[in-house]
Amino acid sequence: MKYLFVLLFAGITAGAQVQKEQLNLMPWPQSVVVNEGNFALTKNFKVNITGNPNPRIFGGVTRFLRRLDGRAGIFFEQGFVTKLNEVPNAELQINCTKSGKIGIYEDESYHLDITSNKITLNASSDLGALHGLETLLQLLQNNSHSFYFPTSKISDFPRFTWRGLMIDVSRHFQPIDVIKRNIDALAAMKMNVFHWHLVDDQGWRIEMKKHPKFIELASDGMYYTQEEIKNIVKYADERGILIVPEIDVPGHGSAILTAYPEIGSKAITLTGGTSEKNIQGTAIATYGVERNAGIFSPTLDPSNPKTYQILSEVFDEVCPLFPGAYFHIGGDENEGKDWDANPKIQEFKKKHNLKTNHELQTYFTMQLAPMLKKHGKQLMGWEEILTKNLSKEAIVHSWRGPNEGMAAGQSLVDAVKKGYKTVLSNGYYIDLMYPIASHYLNDPMPKGANLTAEEKARILGGEATMWTELVSPLTIDSRLWPRTAAIAERLWSAEDVVDVENMRKRLETVSFRLEELGITHLRNKDVILRNIANNQDIKPLEELLKVSEPLKGYTRNKGGTEYQMYSPLTLFADACGPDAKDALAFDAAVAQYLANKSADNKAKVAGFLNKWIVVHKDLTSLSANAPLVQPLLPLSKKLNDASQELLLVLDNKSTLKSDNLKKLIEDCNTKDHADVELAVYTSLKKLL
Repeated sequence: MKYLFVLLFAGITAGAQVQKEQLNLMPWPQSVVVNEGNFALTKNFKVNITGNPNPRIFGGVTRFLRRLDGRAGIFFEQGFVTKLNEVPNAELQINCTKSGKIGIYEDESYHLDITSNKITLNASSDLGALHGLETLLQLLQNNSHSFYFPTSKISDFPRFTWRGLMIDVSRHFQPIDVIKRNIDALAAMKMNVFHWHLVDDQGWRIEMKKHPKFIELASDGMYYTQEEIKNIVKYADERGILIVPEIDVPGHGSAILTAYPEIGSKAITLTGGTSEKNIQGTAIATYGVERNAGIFSPTLDPSNPKTYQILSEVFDEVCPLFPGAYFHIGGDENEGKDWDANPKIQEFKKKHNLKTNHELQTYFTMQLAPMLKKHGKQLMGWEEILTKNLSKEAIVHSWRGPNEGMAAGQSLVDAVKKGYKTVLSNGYYIDLMYPIASHYLNDPMPKGANLTAEEKARILGGEATMWTELVSPLTIDSRLWPRTAAIAERLWSAEDVVDVENMRKRLETVSFRLEELGITHLRNKDVILRNIANNQDIKPLEELLKVSEPLKGYTRNKGGTEYQMYSPLTLFADACGPDAKDALAFDAAVAQYLANKSADNKAKVAGFLNKWIVVHKDLTSLSANAPLVQPLLPLSKKLNDASQELLLVLDNKSTLKSDNLKKLIEDCNTKDHADVELAVYTSLKKLL
């Protein structure tokens, strides 16, 4: 009996030992070794810092303690960490050799060594130490009554130096709390650049003291004060994140020209009557803040000296708000229509021997470079800025791909071969609602491009982009997360970390943990569903949501005019996201059944079909007192009809003709209802 107990105890101990494959780390570190044993977490757990770090480490460690204690509920005795070598005998020892600088090309590596009674975190700078603390948080394990860290050694560093997220706050303004919580999430995912798209056709978002007309006429009262911007910059700095501001010029100029129409390119022909005139007596076109989405013609006039005067004064006021080394000037989607139609601009082109609008835009861009350089800024712009005369100091932001009729990553290859540093965003447009795998497997380092080592070094990394035509503060987190975490892994981890199923498994935990930072991607879905259900039971809506996804690409807002910048974004499509949970599970069940038509596998498939029949019945009942449910009924009816017939197919009892059966399934491929599509269509088709 004694020997049996020993054997049983040994079995329990071995079973409790965490294996490397069980860890939910993201981004996955460069080297992970898990050893036997655990470090038990108790209320006596304390942290000590040595070395020469930036003071940001004190806030970082304090936040780490609060988050760790929030998960474990142990009531740590240590409160705020405020100075070096405060607790020399602490269980967690952090040593940073130097103070980290916010920017790229910094050493962000760290080494984490966990033994049964001590944890050591060594990093070149506090930036690496902050990353190491995020990994330590992700390592936390538990059994039925306690929390612990598995004894392990981790050595880690990023693959790319630019790991960014862009948020567009022009189309839909995003309040400070939205920006801050997403900066926290970026830091948790070891990302280091926040690209702040502040000015576009739909609004100017920066308080300007010398040029107050920008906020008076072009912001709808929604903008950040300069003090708020400084506060956010400081907040990001404390978390190791560089902020890159963007003012998009010369195209996307509606907001700028609403405030200063005299620097616009639109030519006006006087046909009598009165017209607004500038001091030279030339007619001035009128502009308005744009309310739709799309590409519009308002463009700054590159031949007008006042254009450069105003922009220089804008940069003089805005650049000091952002201590980082980079300033994004946009430069994209300038169609040149107003340039072509303006005789004065055409004459300017001839005078300066500028043969194309592209060359004219390069002339414009190169006037901005010294304005920025005066403030220690390097110019960055979307790929349209790339021409033979562009300064090699500029960073080219690659964004176009198959959607724009170009090969994926082609502009990135072109840029690095011509000697430019570049950042990739093509394939990371998370606003387009593409599945997570498409982003995860999209590597900034192009395959088969035959690049030299020097050319590869010019690929700085990548940036997820969140354009906000169809995004509000209520929904933005669900559009950003958790897919941005997968992009973070692509930019940090080794090139061969590409197992999609393993990534999905880890993401389940990583996604839920983002909630402790205030990210609302999970909870706000219920907020939207309660509104749709008129505060009735939301379970039927939740079940339909698990198989529905928003229309992808640019198909939800056809022509950019179905939704204005003030339209409601509280509909069923706004609660749905890519990678519908039950669609993935159903596809796996169908594959399993087709490989082995056992009774158990058949029952799994039938379970989904029966559930969707009940969902339609429940939604029909719900709609009696919920008008917003009505647009969903045609969709749930099609899924119901297909499910009923497929149950008969599974039992070999279907009497429907083959063509009629196919039509039932094809009806589930509709994109005509509620701006969503059924993500189970392909799997349903397989059952035929």
